[in-house]
Amino acid sequence: MSYKHVFFDLDRTLYDFDKSTRITFQELYKKFRLKENGVDSFEDFLELYKKNNVAMWERYRNGEITKKFLNVERFFVTLLQYRINDRAFAGRFAADYIRLSPQNEALYPNVHEVLSYLRGKYTLHIITNGFEEVQGVKMKSNNLDDYFKTVTTSEEAGAKKPNPKIFNYALKKAGATAAESIMIGDDYEVDILGAKEVGLDQILFAPNGSVENPDCTHRIKDLLEIKSIL
Repeated sequence: MSYKHVFFDLDRTLYDFDKSTRITFQELYKKFRLKENGVDSFEDFLELYKKNNVAMWERYRNGEITKKFLNVERFFVTLLQYRINDRAFAGRFAADYIRLSPQNEALYPNVHEVLSYLRGKYTLHIITNGFEEVQGVKMKSNNLDDYFKTVTTSEEAGAKKPNPKIFNYALKKAGATAAESIMIGDDYEVDILGAKEVGLDQILFAPNGSVENPDCTHRIKDLLEIKSIL
């Protein structure tokens, strides 16, 4: 297949979202004196938040809750399980998280090497469900801006992956066709099946081998493997 355009997911594909979250939570755990407020285990607190965050994001992708509600509620329900029943406190925690987290340098290994290689052969693009103001800071903080011709967010497109609308919107914005494009992402349902539905070939980035026998064009564990495919 002769490709001209390569589309990337951002979080957990290029940007190590979990690493960044841990860095920020360590800072906020101290700032908000959570240990003194009954949150004895940082690790348990972080894992509980991750579980609640995944559940909230699924509801957000399904259009059941708003961005504003998601931003605070994922922290509120986590803190509530430690008997911290204070929505204003959760709101301050959420605001600091949104401000600090995208400033972290937290790329996966070999990202710049792979993007430098691809930039000489293809036009590169981002498709992300992440919040527009956050993703912009994240890309700038990690020196990613210069690699990509277009960045399509779900807020701009009016739809979230895996909805075909966001992929078609991104293709139109890029001046690309599905036949000459390929999508690279970590989420099988959101990135891979979504791309497949609009006719895009796909590369599943599964560093932990978390998806068994996925039906996709290619599967990789290390981003460097992209160089042997494209």
